[in-house]
Amino acid sequence: MSIETSQSAAVDEEVVDDDAVDRLIAEMTLAQKTAQLVGLWAGARRDDNAAPMQDQLIADGMHVDEFAAHGLGQLTRHWGTTPIAVEAGTAELRRRQAALAERTGIRALVHEECLTGVLAWGATTYPTPLAWGAAFDPELTERLGRRIGDDLRALGVHQGLGPVLDVVRDARWGRVEECIAEDPFTVGVVGSAYVRGLESAGVVATLKHFAGYSGSRAGRNHAPVSVGPRELADVHLPPFERAIRAGARSVMNAYNDVDGVPAAASADLLTGTLRDRWGFDGTVVADYFAVRFLETMHGVAADGEDAAVLALSAGIDVELPTGSDYLAPLVAAVESGRIDESLVDRALRRVLRQKRDLGLLGPAESEGDPNVDLDSAANRALAREMADASIVLLQNDGVLPLDAGRTPRLAVVGPNADRFGAVFGCYSFVKHVLPRHPEVDPLIAAPTVAESLRAGWPGEVDVVEGCAVMDDDVSGIDAAVAAALAADVVVAVMGDDSGMFGRGTSGEGCDREDLSLPGVQEQLLHALVETGRPVVLVLLTGRPYALGAAADRCAAVVQAFFPGQEGGPAIADALLGVTSPSGRLPVQMPRPGTPQPGSYLTPKLGSLTGVSSADPTPRHPFGHGLGYTTFVRDGLSVAETRVAVDGVVEAEITVRNAGDREGADVLQVYASDPAAQVVRPLRQLVAFRKVPLAPEEAQTWRVRIPAAAFAFTGVAGHRIVEPGRIVLRVAADAADEGQAIEIDLIGDVQRVDVIADEPVWERRG
Repeated sequence: MSIETSQSAAVDEEVVDDDAVDRLIAEMTLAQKTAQLVGLWAGARRDDNAAPMQDQLIADGMHVDEFAAHGLGQLTRHWGTTPIAVEAGTAELRRRQAALAERTGIRALVHEECLTGVLAWGATTYPTPLAWGAAFDPELTERLGRRIGDDLRALGVHQGLGPVLDVVRDARWGRVEECIAEDPFTVGVVGSAYVRGLESAGVVATLKHFAGYSGSRAGRNHAPVSVGPRELADVHLPPFERAIRAGARSVMNAYNDVDGVPAAASADLLTGTLRDRWGFDGTVVADYFAVRFLETMHGVAADGEDAAVLALSAGIDVELPTGSDYLAPLVAAVESGRIDESLVDRALRRVLRQKRDLGLLGPAESEGDPNVDLDSAANRALAREMADASIVLLQNDGVLPLDAGRTPRLAVVGPNADRFGAVFGCYSFVKHVLPRHPEVDPLIAAPTVAESLRAGWPGEVDVVEGCAVMDDDVSGIDAAVAAALAADVVVAVMGDDSGMFGRGTSGEGCDREDLSLPGVQEQLLHALVETGRPVVLVLLTGRPYALGAAADRCAAVVQAFFPGQEGGPAIADALLGVTSPSGRLPVQMPRPGTPQPGSYLTPKLGSLTGVSSADPTPRHPFGHGLGYTTFVRDGLSVAETRVAVDGVVEAEITVRNAGDREGADVLQVYASDPAAQVVRPLRQLVAFRKVPLAPEEAQTWRVRIPAAAFAFTGVAGHRIVEPGRIVLRVAADAADEGQAIEIDLIGDVQRVDVIADEPVWERRG
């Protein structure tokens, strides 16, 4: 029986079950099998520089029909490589899929980036994941994931490369903007919400980067990771475990090694942890060129055949973005007996099961809607909602919200005040693709902060750049100072310019040696403050920066983490008081000279002590954020002060809006373990809830927190809940004393094999 006949027999069944998949595999040649384990980046060129070392590892002009003579596993970034109109792109995708279906009966799975929306020309660009973390609103993130998923499916895309579940460990790392938070619980809860949204649209969510990637030495991209097994288990792995429980069907390996073992060659991670311990049954896909990197960057493989054997044996099912090592080298390894063909079949079975579930086994369907509106009014409304929710007010002496009656004339200055690209992260189409096509219209509107203030401010608005984001030219500072002296209030919009591999100050491959504002922005800010005019500093960044004396003298400081195409209007409305800032910091803000790396997840000896002169205290702690009203949190109580180690803590919290403006508080519950068998953080977030409140409104919330939320990896290397005293604290942020209550966990040491359920919140009044 030919493969075509076998495949037709299999796919014509009403339900293609596992037995049918096995029969299909049995009829395939080795070349046909390996063809299903690779992708093809058909539109990529050597000079695109959209992935690490792409100039050395990609071939120009690869043709789909020629490459896929034996079939094809995946089509890489059909939409996110060059500007292609929806109608033309849909027609070409249908042609490619029809050719594959006719030749082999198995269509390609199409994957695309989706960190800030669909990576496609003219698609809505949403805030970055770090902004999702700042919003502290999983329900909103789930809606975002669903909308992005619907647009992906409308384009014929089956798999989204997201979310990023790396826990921020060093703010100097360029990919901080792609992460959600420095807290693994927040990353897991918000990331899982995005997974649920994406998967509910029928799109395969791909968790990345598994695992430990963000723990690189000195915050350098692809650098070695030297974390111990306990830090890996308690910080880096929990978000992935949680998101797999939420229904994610794919995982992407990390580029790094952990203690000398590259993730792409780690059977312990990709099989032992992911599949044997957690029960994951989806696909593992290689980050771009990660299989080849085993030879070229890690030096654990002598050639492509070595690399293929290592990666496939460890558990990588699909080589992306374009197959090389999983084609001829892997075939040679099987034929020579270096690797058993059963491992090829193992990966192929996972791939074909997923294709079966996606409807890709059988005749071509009319996938893709050539009339889909990728930047619809509903999309933009959701982008605006997330931008509004993610803006963090760091400090305010009362100048905000701005009052035209008191201060009629504004000077809006700074490199990000009136620059179109200032609100976008590196995985937006504007930053990821269009730099190689400068003549192309982005097809989306993204009003700048200056434009948005002009639209909403009844008085005069003068706009001066002052300096660029990156260079050392100070010639524009005098003009900015003159504009400030002529104004009543100065709005200084500063921060990052996102890019890829050194083409920006934030983004993949754009790591920093320190956390001072790039270029001469600090000098500009100092000059503005020296004018004596009230200065409102607005930061458009992909990471937290160390703000010094000039920021201390600012009347207000506002932080926005690349808030997307609706970010300009959202910031303007927050400054003008149309909305009230409700974001909270998902990463702490350091001071100049704060030792790096830093995180709120620190034990006693990692905090300020008398045994070191280096002060790690941040300028603003994790969870910090102000608004235009005051919240009073009181009435903390627990149903029982003695709870079994396998039980549930029930706590009640009352929060009241004590001001005359509406606003939203983020209830934050931290746990401390004063005496444990291993060193523990001083406090760790175990529950949070965003609560909108009208003026003078009070609400009481009950939260049920499983005792497993207090688990950690013990001396023996197992995750346990240990009996003893736990201090629960409801606080404004990670440094706030707030209100505390003690509970006793009782019973024997409890081993915990499954990550704790998320806390359950219930409004009581």
